[in-house]
Amino acid sequence: MSTDDVIAAIADRTRRRLLDALRDEDGQTIGMLTERVSPLGRHVVLKHVRVLEAADLVITRKVGRERRCHLNPVPIVQLAERWIDDFGARAAAGLIDLKRELEGKDHAR
Repeated sequence: MSTDDVIAAIADRTRRRLLDALRDEDGQTIGMLTERVSPLGRHVVLKHVRVLEAADLVITRKVGRERRCHLNPVPIVQLAERWIDDFGARAAAGLIDLKRELEGKDHAR
């Protein structure tokens, strides 16, 4: 797995949606993930999952007749650590909190 593989994998909107789905509920089957990215079919989802597997972002495990997908956050954390030092991470966290607070107030109007 290389940084380029991870960046290429997360560059696709559908793959990001699949990662978000696994973040919300880890261990989903291909069928469950297919429902989350409807109207895409099972074969298209399986192709995207294979790309995510190749980038080590998803680990799949066969359980009986089902294939369960699990999120592996390590490559994303490594990617973030590559460019963000400890000070930058703290500063960014504060800005993200402020952004969420402002957006929350804006949505309440």
